[in-house]
Amino acid sequence: MEPTIKQLRYLLSVSEAGSFRGAADRLEIAQPTLTAQINTLENKLGVTLLERSRQGAQLTPAGRSFVPFIETILDQVASIRRLADEADGSLIGTYRLGVPPTLGPYFLPEVVPTIHSSFPDLKMFVRENAPRDLEVGLLHGEYDFIVTTLPMEIPNLSVEPLFNEPLVLVCAPDHAFAQQDEVQPADLKGESLLAIEEKHRLFDLMQTIAAQFSARLLRDYEGTSLDTLRHMIGTGLGIAFLPALYVKSEITSRQDVKSMNFVGPSFARGVVLAWRPGSRRAELYKKIAEIMRAVSRKNLSGHVTLDMQITGYDGGRL
Repeated sequence: MEPTIKQLRYLLSVSEAGSFRGAADRLEIAQPTLTAQINTLENKLGVTLLERSRQGAQLTPAGRSFVPFIETILDQVASIRRLADEADGSLIGTYRLGVPPTLGPYFLPEVVPTIHSSFPDLKMFVRENAPRDLEVGLLHGEYDFIVTTLPMEIPNLSVEPLFNEPLVLVCAPDHAFAQQDEVQPADLKGESLLAIEEKHRLFDLMQTIAAQFSARLLRDYEGTSLDTLRHMIGTGLGIAFLPALYVKSEITSRQDVKSMNFVGPSFARGVVLAWRPGSRRAELYKKIAEIMRAVSRKNLSGHVTLDMQITGYDGGRL
């Protein structure tokens, strides 16, 4: 019997993880199953591929000599699968897209029409969730791909950068800031700063801003959504920095709150498209990311910046 693709992939996983337990966790399979598959592979080939010890598992010299050939085989198999996907029209179907509620409603309407016209047989089931939950759900197969914000917490996901979205200072119309042409960093000292719930990464940015400018972060009045934050701002409870696409969609045309020109350091959140590594739909997701960037460049250039670089990205932090 010949080695199977699964067995070859398992061998590489153990080599990369340095242990059977670590590889089993990455592969999301039971450790005894992994061990049995590696044992079968060694029996088929008639050589010992891994040295086992209490400290972990390392490739034997024979195992190391096999690795370049295994990597080539797996790359070729991935190419065959991509060609098969295109040949059998597998882009037809429903894909599960996850987005943060602080971004999806204000970004997707801009890009969905172009995605639909480019892939008319592709349907998207969209669900909103906090970024951390989106990434866990992606890893566990609840989503096919997600739009999320940096820094990500799940390592080794495949990522395409989309844009940086600036944060805009917002206050009530009768706040003292509303009478100023611009707000200086020193003006924030002692101000009450509102934030969305801690499960959102915008909360982390608000913490940073509060600490940097000696503002008071109102932990007892965290908003459950950007709309609830806007309403609290409008009553004079505090000020906040809100995402530019939300400001464009929900604030610019209204009078309940006012956006201000903050002349201090600019704050922004990085937005990316992510999917599971090794996905057979990787080329599709890359094309969708290209569409999202193109539409953003054409329609949102005054609200986001497209020169986003993910330098030194390790799957989680910049």
